[in-house]
Amino acid sequence: MWPILDRLAGAGCARCLVTDIGREGMLTGPNLSLFRDVCARTAMPVLAAGGIRGLDDLRAVAALGPRGVTGAVVGRALYTGALSLSEALAL
Repeated sequence: MWPILDRLAGAGCARCLVTDIGREGMLTGPNLSLFRDVCARTAMPVLAAGGIRGLDDLRAVAALGPRGVTGAVVGRALYTGALSLSEALAL
């Protein structure tokens, strides 16, 4: 799975979107170990997707180290009202 990160970086990819498809849209919490692993294996900025429920999850993905996750997809959390856009942007 990890060689794809080298291929993307070598092709000039500016950032990568990492989605845990098993958690996508489920509001079950993000796969922090997956995002941590990806951040440790690439210098590209990482955007996290899948399972984000609210501000605590956004704080958790933002805290994944010095080159941690730089953004997150929060679709269902916004749609259901579990998270407000203004709160997410302020964080």
